[in-house]
Amino acid sequence: MNAMTHLIAAPILLPLLTAAIMLMLGEKHRPLKAKINLFSSLLGLGISVALLQWTQSTGVPRSIGVYLPGNWQVPFGLVLVVDRLSALMLVLTGIIGVSALLFAMARWDGAGSSFHALFQIQMMGLYGAFLTADLFNLFVFFEVLLAASYGLMLHGSGRARVSSGLHYISINLLASSLFLIGAALIYGVTGTLNMADLALKIPLVPQADRGLLHAGAGILAVAFLAKAGMWPLNFWLVPAYSAASAPVAAMFAIMTKVGVYTLLRLWTLLFSGQAGASAYFGGDWLIYGGMATIVCAGIAILAAQRLERMASLSILVSAGILLSAIGFAQPNLIGAALFYLVSSTLALSALFLLSELIERSRSANEMPLFDDADLLPRPMESLQPPKGINLDDEQKAVVGQVIPWTMAFLGLSFIACALLIIGMPPLSGFIGKLGLLSALLNPSGLGNGADEPVSNAAWGLLALLVLSGLASLIAFARVGIQRFWTPQERPSPLLRRFECVPIIVLLGLSVALTFKAEPLLRYTQAAADALNNPQQYVMAVLGTRVVPSPESRAAMLEVQP
Repeated sequence: MNAMTHLIAAPILLPLLTAAIMLMLGEKHRPLKAKINLFSSLLGLGISVALLQWTQSTGVPRSIGVYLPGNWQVPFGLVLVVDRLSALMLVLTGIIGVSALLFAMARWDGAGSSFHALFQIQMMGLYGAFLTADLFNLFVFFEVLLAASYGLMLHGSGRARVSSGLHYISINLLASSLFLIGAALIYGVTGTLNMADLALKIPLVPQADRGLLHAGAGILAVAFLAKAGMWPLNFWLVPAYSAASAPVAAMFAIMTKVGVYTLLRLWTLLFSGQAGASAYFGGDWLIYGGMATIVCAGIAILAAQRLERMASLSILVSAGILLSAIGFAQPNLIGAALFYLVSSTLALSALFLLSELIERSRSANEMPLFDDADLLPRPMESLQPPKGINLDDEQKAVVGQVIPWTMAFLGLSFIACALLIIGMPPLSGFIGKLGLLSALLNPSGLGNGADEPVSNAAWGLLALLVLSGLASLIAFARVGIQRFWTPQERPSPLLRRFECVPIIVLLGLSVALTFKAEPLLRYTQAAADALNNPQQYVMAVLGTRVVPSPESRAAMLEVQP
């Protein structure tokens, strides 16, 4: 076991330790806590990048890292696994976490208590969900990130935020209950919750017990689909994400991808073509449920008037596309979908941050600008802001330094976000959707010489990709005209540099993906090929041996001649 293997646990332990330190500091040291939070988030991102580079090493044993935290033999103990897919999600989580934190440090971290500790706990839950290799710990990390998200959802108070937050909490508690029921049924049939061990035992389940296995998998899928945002289980998502504060909503953009990631991981591992009578169980539900999600979200986005709501509906469109792509069980389509996942998540997080600044431009500067220290709430004060200042969605007054050409910055950023989400050239959103269209029209992959016909479901998804992009184009064009081209005399909004930097970073990375699309496409295709061959994952996990204790090593040396 080398040093890199021990590094697998670092993304989980680092935010846990950071949150404990910030809770001990209390609310009197908010600037110090913000710096500690930022340092820890940057360090976690660096660790994630190191793990991603490690997974690109040649050879299966090196590209899949396995760590046994309790040093118990698989499948009896805890297991953490990093492969190409989980490493990609770790890096994406780290990027969005740092960007959201930078934006929050401008003003939102002072709108309530324990923001920084909750932020780190949510990062811990996200990292853990991507690294765990058994259903029990997946439930634990789901509850950790959800518990933190409840506090972050209500951060900043406000009637709309509290009302939507209560619905958000209720739905997720119900989904967690279904998670437990589904996991219990699967455990009752197979006798294990380790994912790799399940992949071996599911093909051997007797026919008499297979109905119970499928029932457990179906209940488990409902819990994940509710978190991923599939119709009709997504009625709670748009109000909740639209009401959340901008940095929290940007973090929530990656939370829906946790549900998508879990479905992709479990479905390709447990119900692959090697699962016997359970092969590709539920694939049609993913395809047509995802397509229904695209239709409903595409229609709703045409009626949306606020940018926050448009961003939330765009999350549902992307979720529908990803879920449908998973259901086809085609490696080339999943590879393109993973590229699209990265591009769309970066753009949607940027749009949530940008939406607050754009909406601010409609009502900014109605009050004179004073010194920051007099207007921002003090750490130990209640959630009620000082007299004359509103920290909720209305945002009557904004404190900060004037950035020249702020409207130009907002306009160009809005155009970039719109192009990425719609999927129009020349940015990476177009490359992602073009990859999806190519994979749908070439089910066997380009250059294979196979003449496999395109299915009706593939034609349907292809049409919905085009139509959903058209609906988004109409909606974003309408909002852009209302916000930027309407001839009204408004002063430029006052922005802080901390509020602009994360948007520039997220959009800059999206632009970089446009020029460096080939390396990422190779990486995502390699991840999809590994998912299509689950035996690599199974052998890497089950083949990991515990580290002998010093006493056992000494005993072994004594018995040797």
